[in-house]
Amino acid sequence: MAKDQDKGATAPKSDEDRGSMTVREAGRMGGEKRREELGSQGYAEIGHKGGQRVRELIEAGKRAESGGDRDKE
Repeated sequence: MAKDQDKGATAPKSDEDRGSMTVREAGRMGGEKRREELGSQGYAEIGHKGGQRVRELIEAGKRAESGGDRDKE
């Protein structure tokens, strides 16, 4: 398959075809882009949702330990 046909192709590349960007650099650039998209409020919302989910999982674990079979999900 030619390079120009499908940019999403996952065929193995030789060392000559690889870009000079490291995984760390790509992650940093992606994180910066995401920060620009979300802003501080977006990150706060994600953190809140994550905190709620952790609380639900802890409660479910406590119910399972105590033998309660009733689960919300």
